Amino acid sequence: MSNKEDILRKFRNNIKQKFDMPELDDIKGIKYPDPLVQFISMTEAVGGKVIELEKGKDINEVIRELYPDAKEIASNLPEITIATRNPDTIGSPQALNGTDVGVVKGVFGVAENACVWIPQTMVEKAVCFISENLVILLDKKEIVNNMHDAYKRIEFNDYGYGTFISGPSKTADIAQVLVMGAQAARSATVVLI
Repeated sequence: MSNKEDILRKFRNNIKQKFDMPELDDIKGIKYPDPLVQFISMTEAVGGKVIELEKGKDINEVIRELYPDAKEIASNLPEITIATRNPDTIGSPQALNGTDVGVVKGVFGVAENACVWIPQTMVEKAVCFISENLVILLDKKEIVNNMHDAYKRIEFNDYGYGTFISGPSKTADIAQVLVMGAQAARSATVVLI
């Protein structure tokens, strides 16, 4: 028997009173008068940026305006014609190292915490985490109120992987100094389409 199994057995043997799991069907979660307004507010609160794509404006122009010095842009989205790297055709995740901007598509956003559900739709999902800056395209009609609503909408494709991303990566673990881009993107911009 392993140490883990031994520890779990000891815990189970010392349980004096058992409780049934609570019913979660009645939990509705918070509702907002305007989920889109709340999503934008929360995105900015977590350090992200939200812009609305103007009608008739090319997304490639917007990305160039946001990141004029970007040399390496990674995306497998057909509308991103300025991409210099395609996460579907590179040889390994390491080939994405040095990516200035990664562009991905979110399925829906969550108003209560600014999370965006991003299923893996590319061979190398590292583009979501290794890019210095992340641009997430999101349909502004696809905002849910809370995580209860979000979990009901999660679907996995053949890759079997997806992630919620909320703003840029950040930590204040060391000396309580906020560091952006500690484990992933230094900036995250949601472009509402």
